[in-house]
Amino acid sequence: MEKYPFLSDDWVTEARAIRQELHAEGGRSPVDPVKMNQIVTEVPFGPGTINSHLDTSSGEMVLEFGHLEHADVTVTLDYATAKAILVEGNPAVGMQAFMAGKIKVEGDLGKLMALQAFASAPDPVAIAIAKRIQAITE
Repeated sequence: MEKYPFLSDDWVTEARAIRQELHAEGGRSPVDPVKMNQIVTEVPFGPGTINSHLDTSSGEMVLEFGHLEHADVTVTLDYATAKAILVEGNPAVGMQAFMAGKIKVEGDLGKLMALQAFASAPDPVAIAIAKRIQAITE
């Protein structure tokens, strides 16, 4: 299996394919819909910053490039921290980075906390998706 740099175009294409393939198996989504814009800095390729968003309002977790017009919360974090949280599933890194001021949050912190609570107890489909995405990530 090929590996791709986290958040590269090839990585996003493969991650979409994995989610699409496993989507038919179901899974649960967060109780409260969350629309979160993300600004990932210190990206080691391209312009150095990637704007993306996470949206659960459709009932599934969608991560795409670009920002939503009416996001509940905007999170700014560096590439290494984003990779540790989103790919490696390491919430301790996220908490440490937040406490150290490396993660900046604007908007509804409660929505972010609800998303964190959901991520701490993922369903089997989410676990399968996470393992497959880890396998394609450099």
